[in-house]
Amino acid sequence: MKKSTLILAAVLATAGLVRAEKLVIKGSDTLGAKLVPQLAEEYKAKNPGTSFEIAAEGSTTGITAIIDSTAQIGMSSRRAKATEMSGGQAKGVSLKPTIVAYDGMAVIVNANSPIAALTKRQVKQIFTGAVSDWSAVGGSPGKISIYTRNTSSGTYSDWKELAMDKLDYAPSSQKMAGNEQIVSEVAKNPNGIGYVGLAYIHAEGIKVIPIEGAIPTKESVIAKKYPYARPTFYYTNGEPSGEAAKFVDFTLSDEGQKIVEKVGFVPIR
Repeated sequence: MKKSTLILAAVLATAGLVRAEKLVIKGSDTLGAKLVPQLAEEYKAKNPGTSFEIAAEGSTTGITAIIDSTAQIGMSSRRAKATEMSGGQAKGVSLKPTIVAYDGMAVIVNANSPIAALTKRQVKQIFTGAVSDWSAVGGSPGKISIYTRNTSSGTYSDWKELAMDKLDYAPSSQKMAGNEQIVSEVAKNPNGIGYVGLAYIHAEGIKVIPIEGAIPTKESVIAKKYPYARPTFYYTNGEPSGEAAKFVDFTLSDEGQKIVEKVGFVPIR
């Protein structure tokens, strides 16, 4: 029955009798590199007339896309800023956040690093540049190479708030476009350190460092025992409608949340 339905839908679409729906989704790399594409594939299997345009270029671009009406859904790993809210209102846009998953930002180092644990104070010192050599935090002598997200990233902002008391990043820090780029650099640099979302912690060449004895897991994020946990969002202009509303509902459904967990995020319930 399912196969017949798909074939019929394809025939009708070819004949122009089914109106194709296109969902434009922009924003967070944390959500957009792995999770949302997988959700989109499952959604398309159930709704063959729907197509997606997904651009994962940072949370700021997702929120801006909603304000400028260039996307129906904006992915964000941070909450919209007051200036963004007011900027939207000036254009008649009401930025509505929907929490779709929880995440824990993991501190990663090279797999061969002797570092086995760090304190929150040490993490802050490293990323602000107050400490610049691994020997100062129990490692082998060597200049610390810091890899961060770029300034359009919600993770960049959240890390600055949660791990650095809103202080500036070390001038020597190197800005990466996405989580996978940070993983790649840390994996090939014995002196590297960075932060990535839960969906990226199982890559080869890196290891996750416990912070105050806690590592980011489903349990530690839910219990709020891991210090660098945060929600992730879809932003829409007010209540979503049409296909966007259906996709939001799918993401929040039991089926959607199973995909959330499979990819490596923490479900909302």
